[in-house]
Amino acid sequence: MAELGGLFRPRGVALVGSGGERDAVVRWALRAGARVYAVRGEPEGPPGVVPVPSAGDLPGDVDLAVVLGGDPLPAVRQLGDSKVPLAVVLGGASPSADRLSGAGPRVLGPTGPALFAPLRDDLPGPGIAVVARTGPQGRPLYALQELGVRLSHWAVTGDEADVTAADLVAYYAEQPGVGAIACHLDRLRDAHALLRAADHAARRRVPVVALTAAAPATRPVLDAALRQYGVVPVGSPDQLQDTAVLLARARPPRADGVAVYEEEATGAAAHFAALATARGLRAEARPGAPLDALLADPAVGVLVCPVPAPHPPHTDRLARALADAAEATDKAVCVIWGSPAGTEAAYRETLLGSSRLVTFRTFGNCVTAVRAYLDRHRLAAAHHSPFDETPAAPSPSARKARPLLRPGQRLSEHAAKQLLRAYGIRVPREQLVTSAAAAVRAAAQIGYPVVLKASAPHLARRRELGLVRVGLTSASQVRDTYRDLTEIARYDRVDLDGVLVCQMVERGVEMAVRLVHDPLLGPTVRVGTGGALAEVEAGTAVRVPPFGEREARAAVDELRGRPLLDGAGGGPPLDVDALVEAVLRVQRIALELGGDLAELDVDPLVVRERGQGAVALGAQAVCRPEAP
Repeated sequence: MAELGGLFRPRGVALVGSGGERDAVVRWALRAGARVYAVRGEPEGPPGVVPVPSAGDLPGDVDLAVVLGGDPLPAVRQLGDSKVPLAVVLGGASPSADRLSGAGPRVLGPTGPALFAPLRDDLPGPGIAVVARTGPQGRPLYALQELGVRLSHWAVTGDEADVTAADLVAYYAEQPGVGAIACHLDRLRDAHALLRAADHAARRRVPVVALTAAAPATRPVLDAALRQYGVVPVGSPDQLQDTAVLLARARPPRADGVAVYEEEATGAAAHFAALATARGLRAEARPGAPLDALLADPAVGVLVCPVPAPHPPHTDRLARALADAAEATDKAVCVIWGSPAGTEAAYRETLLGSSRLVTFRTFGNCVTAVRAYLDRHRLAAAHHSPFDETPAAPSPSARKARPLLRPGQRLSEHAAKQLLRAYGIRVPREQLVTSAAAAVRAAAQIGYPVVLKASAPHLARRRELGLVRVGLTSASQVRDTYRDLTEIARYDRVDLDGVLVCQMVERGVEMAVRLVHDPLLGPTVRVGTGGALAEVEAGTAVRVPPFGEREARAAVDELRGRPLLDGAGGGPPLDVDALVEAVLRVQRIALELGGDLAELDVDPLVVRERGQGAVALGAQAVCRPEAP
């Protein structure tokens, strides 16, 4: 973990170089109570700044250096012998910025002067620790102070030449007074480092809320990975603000019921309850009920009061009653203040003056935040770090599977199934044959009925070409079919490596489990419907290794086709445990062979009746090229 204390509460700050931001840094440092030194500074420098001849002459209490202007690399290297643990580079990226890591102290930046914006120290309540890449991105979070929300920490990472958002999240999770961590993640240099930091925060029960700006194709995968590690992804800057405030201020819920309160039945409570119910919350409109009775109800975990428009003095009294209730209870109390102006004393002074009350301006943001609050605490209570369960040594399966890999090539179905078999994923009995006589012998050994499939690594659209035949029940059928398949292949100029004679497996529900490389996260495991069902029941669930059985089961449970596994439509319940086990085994392949496999597709994976397991009827694998 990076030593970042000097960035927030420095004892001594060294200035290296000169630039327009120098005075702002000095004011920030003196306000923090730090001593300020100017390396090679002039005696007539700014008041309160002590000049020193060189970085080697800095005293031992300097825990932060600020490099201003020019190429930062020479200055950072000079700091390498001074034992200053952390340096901030102010200014735009330079040609040497990518070489700052390892040049001396840990380096934050290159970044802008917004990093040194002062934080208010007069606000009570749990604080929000902020990390953003740029000042403009973080500005909406910084402005929360104007609404009475305390910021415990503020950092702008800039180009992340060394210190990253992940370093800051891990550091924030260790600090007292942090109620939640709010991240505006514009670009990630190391997504896996962020997941490890998120896991660290989850272990310490510190909520993390993140707004990501990944490419449209990557963002759903990144958001799924963040959820997996306890982060609450949001979709807009205003949701980032509102959700972080609720998670920071509200204590863990004792129940999941949402009571929607209003003194007069205006319909606002019923409207909010309907919105919340549609989002999966257990919400009930309770107009006219006494506040203390609602908060005493053991089934209520959150109280929400919509105020569509100010109506003094009635809403003045209501605001005071809600603020007093929030201070007296350990349950979350939320208010939706609907006034467009937002200048009313009931809002600006009473509601925003409470460090326990959470005030929203829209119904949608309140629903989103309450859902995130309840979901996050439910998952946090069951959090087990997947890194604790990750095997330290390769399995015997990896030693069996590696000889099957062919760098830069696509494996045949037979070879791909051998890889699955090495990892304990069940496949049909099958033999690869190169003559009609061998096909008849193989069918007799496997047992009728059988399936014959033409086999070649690059063979696509096999069914459309007529290169798959099912339900063969005699030697004559097998012999004739073998000849038909090879003749079709010759006609279509397909170079076969043989014909697969396969066991005919009793049908169940066709699923698919895939290993797919994501540009940010590397190997991911995806589960969804497979075979013909994939065209009807679209949608997959994504998980990023490592993960445990709970996450694998959660991935299966969130599929739209999940009712099929429970026997929807009158069928018998199917072996969900076997599907979960297959997901975990593909994950093991991703952990051990993910660097060698570009993709692995187990499709269809037929899930049979409960107790009968799951069988991979089809498999494809593509190997990554060898590194140059």
